[in-house]
Amino acid sequence: MDHLLEIGVETFGDVTEDADGRPMHHAAVLRNVVAEGVAAEEAGLDFFGVGEHHREDYAVSSPEVVLAAIAARTERIRLGSAVTVLSSDDPVRVFQRFSTVDALSGGRAEAILGRGSFIESFPLFGYDLSDYEILFEEKLALFAQLLKEDSVTWSGSTRAALSNQRIFPPTEQGMRAWVGVGGSPESVVRAARHGLPLFLAIIGGNPLAFEGLTRLYRRTLEQAGHAGQPIGAHTHGLVADTDEEALEVLWPHYKRTMDRLGAERGWPPASRQRFLASASPNGNLVIGSPETVARKIVHISQGLGLSRFDIKYSAGTLPHAPMMRSIELLGTKVKPLVLDMLNS
Repeated sequence: MDHLLEIGVETFGDVTEDADGRPMHHAAVLRNVVAEGVAAEEAGLDFFGVGEHHREDYAVSSPEVVLAAIAARTERIRLGSAVTVLSSDDPVRVFQRFSTVDALSGGRAEAILGRGSFIESFPLFGYDLSDYEILFEEKLALFAQLLKEDSVTWSGSTRAALSNQRIFPPTEQGMRAWVGVGGSPESVVRAARHGLPLFLAIIGGNPLAFEGLTRLYRRTLEQAGHAGQPIGAHTHGLVADTDEEALEVLWPHYKRTMDRLGAERGWPPASRQRFLASASPNGNLVIGSPETVARKIVHISQGLGLSRFDIKYSAGTLPHAPMMRSIELLGTKVKPLVLDMLNS
């Protein structure tokens, strides 16, 4: 039997540089993201995701609007968020927006629901960070009910109660929603308890260190009577014609991004040595030639038992052209290699 693994790409609409090294306008970045989504389908990839952020260095604040634009220009590729910050949004409105994209795309929409790694959306939309845990707990519980697409009765402390309420528009064949987690066992258990697929954000260290979380998820799923849900993961990375080219193209943009975030969060400056360690066979960056990237995807996917593997191909100021090339190589070269390796 063939081993089935979906392979996709994700972007946050990182504000990129133009040919002269100047930051592009957010509007131009958004148009490029749509072009990248179309390119992902043309390359034969399975999924295209856009993340939600509310800060100067990312252009996508409304993933569903971007996905709808891509849906109008594609026919097959699945389209989703990466992630939707459910804690600072309303679950009913999130469901309605994604069910609308699902209708426009002919049933190709899905959501990855998470708390996000940035907190700008909380004060922006009037939420108190002291409610960080309860916001996600209650809103995910409500969203899990909404996915059943039946009358909903729900009450909690974070929004108005619902009594025998129907939500429109419904989907035609249901909609998949994942729970995105960054490494918290509590988040893994929560996803399993609701019977929702798990999506791992692997942004540091050895990816196989997440194997304990995948075992915890599957065990909790079975105990809750929800066995069989898929597990996906995303990493940062880039595909180029050679390993050397991929490393040299990504490094300056990776360092700039990590140094900016490090200044906000108290990390030390990025070093070339740590970058190369992250790009090594046991590191978190999936970067290199198609052959190198394919071997690493197989290694991680088999080690964690994944059903989908996504690469976040955008990296801060990295220009549009190498991102388009990365998408092309991932679909036309890497994906066939991965499937051959898994089924050999």
